[in-house]
Amino acid sequence: MSPTSPTPPEPPSGPSSSHRLPRRLPRRLVQLYAGLVLYGASSALLVEAGLGLEPWNVLHQGLAELTGGSIGVVSIAVGALVLLLWIPLRQRPGLGTVSNVLVVGLAMDAALALLPAAHGLAVRVPLMAAGIVLNGAATGLYIAARFGPGPRDGLMTGLHRRTGRSIRLMRTAVEVAVVVTGFALGGTIGIGTLLYAVSIGPLAQLFLRMFAVPGAPSGSTVVAEGSPGRAILRS
Repeated sequence: MSPTSPTPPEPPSGPSSSHRLPRRLPRRLVQLYAGLVLYGASSALLVEAGLGLEPWNVLHQGLAELTGGSIGVVSIAVGALVLLLWIPLRQRPGLGTVSNVLVVGLAMDAALALLPAAHGLAVRVPLMAAGIVLNGAATGLYIAARFGPGPRDGLMTGLHRRTGRSIRLMRTAVEVAVVVTGFALGGTIGIGTLLYAVSIGPLAQLFLRMFAVPGAPSGSTVVAEGSPGRAILRS
């Protein structure tokens, strides 16, 4: 449900950029996993703030309430199930796709275990704001590393390719269903959900440009098919 934002320019490809790839790989790996860990930590901040979660975590929290599991473990389970849906959609996962499933959920549970309980709006509102901004930075980090989109974003682009409908429509339809289901199960919807929806596109765009890896070719074998930036920002 993030707003439409301009797609960042594709990084240059060709012999010169391919020649630079081995030197960029360590940076890209660090950037990928730093982004995924920060993404989990940012989600934990939003959980602690209690003022509304991003759409998929509304579902994860609702399922966690239903099953008695942790939100991080539920996130991993849902991510794995979504990844299975890539098979009929003929989506090709990358290293970042598989890592996203595992690392974000583990990082979220770890951060929740370390964060103290938040009481009062004077603490919860800054936590919410920090969570949203950090989530935008984390999104920019791991997408700019170009190891493939997350499983949920790949679901949107896969549905777009199979149905011919716009990514914006597919994303909106899926995330509305996710939010409604999560809310019915006990997930938290609030001002944080709304602020996340209207701000994550511009924030991710800003940080994508900031963390862009020079010379990373879009056609690398470790990058999932298509532009990851389009999956997040053009939806």
